[in-house]
Parts: sequence; structure tokens; C-alpha cells
Amino acid sequence: MKRLARMKGRSLLTLHDLSDDEMLGLLDFSDALKRRRLARTPGHLLDGKQIAMIFEKLSTRTRCATSTAVFDEGGRTEYLGKGETHLGKKESIKDSARVLGRMFDGIMFRGFSQSTVECLARYSGIPVWNGLTDQDHPTQTLADLMTVREAFGKLKGIKVVYVGDGRNNVACSLMVGCAKAGVDFVNCTPEALVPSRESVVLAREIAAKNGGSITVIPDPGQAVRGANAVYTDVWVSMGEESQQEERLRLLRPYQITADLMAATGNVQSGKVIFLHCLPAFHDSETEFTKQIGALEVTNEVFEAPYSRVFDQAENRVHTIKAVIVSAICGPVNLGG
Repeated sequence: MKRLARMKGRSLLTLHDLSDDEMLGLLDFSDALKRRRLARTPGHLLDGKQIAMIFEKLSTRTRCATSTAVFDEGGRTEYLGKGETHLGKKESIKDSARVLGRMFDGIMFRGFSQSTVECLARYSGIPVWNGLTDQDHPTQTLADLMTVREAFGKLKGIKVVYVGDGRNNVACSLMVGCAKAGVDFVNCTPEALVPSRESVVLAREIAAKNGGSITVIPDPGQAVRGANAVYTDVWVSMGEESQQEERLRLLRPYQITADLMAATGNVQSGKVIFLHCLPAFHDSETEFTKQIGALEVTNEVFEAPYSRVFDQAENRVHTIKAVIVSAICGPVNLGG
């Protein structure tokens, strides 16, 4: 690996915590860890290490990816779900952080407030990783970029278009990650859901330095022209259920359909992929979609040959493993 991720002892609360080279170094390390796992080579980088998983929100991928990543390297995890600890209730987050820091080697947090994960990092004395907050989702973006690079062999010069709720945690993290990687990123969203002006300005400054670009536009047909990756997410995030009716009204025109994918001009040539961080409301097989049908993406697109959503989900394991190992062990060169 040309770039080693020098993260020992450091937390990852947002991608702004990483230099551009450090982020790319984590992707290189993720690639090496994935090759080793596929070869069934045993790992021992986390032997004797204990990782706390504090999850205020339900989870499939982040929970399972973290457990798998740590187990693969000989470590153990302790799952602390909502209602199972005194965190922020009978005990302040600050006090809980100082207790957990005496018992564990790192903390994966998934919850609501960014201030909570920041407090854990400030007072625990051990690395803390943001597995999702309402503001940010850095570990997801690492998996997204890894999947794009696997598909095209590069990141610079690739056009990634996010279509949907343009100011949610996934969209905002992806914008930063793409800027750091020199990707041409388009955030296609209604005017009511655009990201903050400050976040766009900062991302544009980073992108300009790396040869990429950041664009925010409302028209899906215009946005996807020439896209190499079309990305969407659920329209109503956890904790926003009261806004469901208004969110569906705003975002119905932003559904990813086969026609919209065709508008990229890259389907026939195989130069476009579809991405979704999951879960996805793409068919009528869940309790929710039985009532209202597909939402952010049609089943035709979700199941298409160009859909890479399950590669993307698997890559959560490899990128989370890279983050945790780098923070606990420091730079590791597995070769390749």
C-alpha cells in the first residue's frame, strides 16, 4: 500500500477528522483487509481487545459489520442497546464515557446527536467511531467510496450523483468524502432539502484542491447525465417519522427509476452503478411498503445488474475493520 492510515489513538467522528491522504489510506487498507478475508487468512490484529458498541438506533449493517470486523481480528464486542445502560439518563454521558474508557479499547457509537459521540470521544480516553448520527455517517461513506473504486478502478474523475434528501447525514458525508477523493459530486434535491451553504462552500474548497467538483441542483434528469454512480437513501430517516407525509410529497419526483438510470447515458456501456446504503423501500415485501409501495427506488433498478448495493453493504465490514485496526494498532502494512 502506498498510503498507510496513521490513525493510532484517534477517533473518527466526521470525515473532516481525516486528511485527504488519510482517508485514501483507509481505503487502501480496506482493500488489503478484504483480500485477506476472502483468502480466509486468519487475523490477530485485535487479539485481546474489547470494543463497546453503543447503539441508540436500530441497526443491521453497522452492528453486524462491526461485530464481524472485530471478531475477524481476534477481538470481542459488547453490544449496549437503547435502554440497556444509564447513558444520558441516570448517568451523564461524560461519566459513562469515563467508566467505559477504563474497560474498553474503543467505542462504536450509533445514535442521534453528534454532541453525544463528541462527548464520548472527549472524556473516554479511547478511540470513538461514529457509526451514524443525525449529522454524519463517515463509516458509510468509506464503504461507498470503496465500492465505487472497485467498480471503476479509480475515484478521480468519476461522477457520483446523490438523488433525494440532500441534507441528511448520508448525503452530507458523501459530499465530503467525494470532495476529498477528487470525485465530481452532484447533490440532486428539492430546494427545501438542500445542505447548508457552509457545508457546500467547505466541500467545494476541498474538491477544488483535489480536482473534483460539488454541484447542487434540483432537476434529476439534468443531474444524472453522464453519471457513473447514482445513489439514493430512504426519504424519511429514523426520528423523522412525523415528517413522513411532507417528505413523500417533496421527494416523489426523485424516485430512481429505470428511465432515470437510462438518462445517465451509461447503462448500455456498463459505466454506471446504482448505490443505496440500505435498508431500501424498493418492493412490497416489508410491512411499510405493503401499504404505500416502492419509494426512493423501484424494484427494477434495485435488482438490476448494475446495482451494487450488496457489495456496498459487505464493504462496511472491511472499512470499519480498517478504521478500528488503524486506531488501535497504528499503521499496518499487509502488502498489496
